[in-house]
Amino acid sequence: MELSANAKINLTLDILRRREDGYHDLQMVMQSVTLADALTLTPAQGEEGCAASNLHFLPTGGKNLTQMAAAAFRAAAGTGGEVDVSIQKHIPVCAGLAGGSADAAAVLRAMNALTGAGLSLARLAEIGARVGSDVPFCVLGGAALAEGRGERLTPLPCLPFCHIVICKPPFSVSTPQLFSRVNVRKIVRRPDTAGVIAALNAGDLTGVARRMYNVFEDVLDRRRYGEIASIKAALIDCGALGASMSGSGPSVFGLFPRLEDAQAAQERLLGSYRDVFLCAPAEKNV
Repeated sequence: MELSANAKINLTLDILRRREDGYHDLQMVMQSVTLADALTLTPAQGEEGCAASNLHFLPTGGKNLTQMAAAAFRAAAGTGGEVDVSIQKHIPVCAGLAGGSADAAAVLRAMNALTGAGLSLARLAEIGARVGSDVPFCVLGGAALAEGRGERLTPLPCLPFCHIVICKPPFSVSTPQLFSRVNVRKIVRRPDTAGVIAALNAGDLTGVARRMYNVFEDVLDRRRYGEIASIKAALIDCGALGASMSGSGPSVFGLFPRLEDAQAAQERLLGSYRDVFLCAPAEKNV
């Protein structure tokens, strides 16, 4: 079976509190986009499934999220054999775009179809939560309010059609390090989550764009914050209605109503960065 695995962007990311278990309660509005990896699933050639991709540094065995997802599906559904997964990566890794989670979610959907298990997307999302916090959203796709660690999802209307430019600068950001720097009581600037949800319900692209924010931007070190701010400024200068960092970064995206402006932004950023993508909102999975 061949299928696509869509990336996601965070229209908002807010941290509400630190929990007794050491994790944080989050509140995020997420939207899937048409930037996607391409996966092919085949029956395993050996006793255990493996994963292969065009990126040599990704794990190939049980530590690959696709194989973790396959194992979680077999355990929950009581059906399905070992599978080999071939991944053509287009979503940058360690980028705040949920590339690995998207691949894992795609495997859950594929195995559900291949085995005829007939599990609902909601049940697949529950299984996905055992693999990673972003996997449940990637199972459902579209747009949603994500709460808790990201596993509690409330579907939302998708972004009105627009053009999205995503730029990943050439460094990674440690998610645990960012969380360790967060003092919830000292967060001053927060996204207008309720306003973004209202704008989505009204089909108001400008209203969404003007209210986007990611609280992780305020805990980046000075050098990386400067580069994130520079990319955001370039996107706005080219006509983006708004720009923000996605997830724990470092990818930055801008929302454009005009294709010409989005193409100009992509061309401008490609002068300085390798990973710059032009895509659009993606609808929810069915």
